[in-house]
Amino acid sequence: MKLGFDIDDTLLNLREHAFRIYNAKLNRQIGIEVFHALTTISVHDAFGLTAEEGRGLWNSHRDEIYYSAPPFPDAVEVLQELARLGHEVYYVTARAAEHCERTKAALEAAGFPVEDGRFYCGMGDLEKIDVIRMLRLDYYFDDKPAVIDTLTELELRLYTKDSGYNRHLTVPRIVNWRELLDILTDA
Repeated sequence: MKLGFDIDDTLLNLREHAFRIYNAKLNRQIGIEVFHALTTISVHDAFGLTAEEGRGLWNSHRDEIYYSAPPFPDAVEVLQELARLGHEVYYVTARAAEHCERTKAALEAAGFPVEDGRFYCGMGDLEKIDVIRMLRLDYYFDDKPAVIDTLTELELRLYTKDSGYNRHLTVPRIVNWRELLDILTDA
């Protein structure tokens, strides 16, 4: 099978990582329960920052956030197992083009199975549909409601990685990556 994965907040725990970095950089002690209660994608809301202040903080620490964010539990091991079983694993990320090579290298360094020709980067969120359609994926996993909404017309099995800002979606969700092995076994 052909399986496609978004990266940020799907495979990598990016927002929680950014939250922890913001706590350190702002010398704050906001509890992780505040992060888990967020119903927005923006992490800066937890710190009482304006959108402009949040954008500035994100931009000044983007490299640290992007290239040190840890994978979600079991994500690496499950994708390695999928590749070992002969499934084709694709990555489709809207990270800006200038981050593509380093993003791919960071995924490889984390242990994700990245094969040539199966890493797509540098498009906008809403342009992902074109890549996913071209790849003719059997499954696709993403976290963003706006992206999920554009993909519901495609003939594929669509899942969202569970988060406070996407709980209103009615598509199936992944809470822990180990669940995917059971889903594929039952398919």
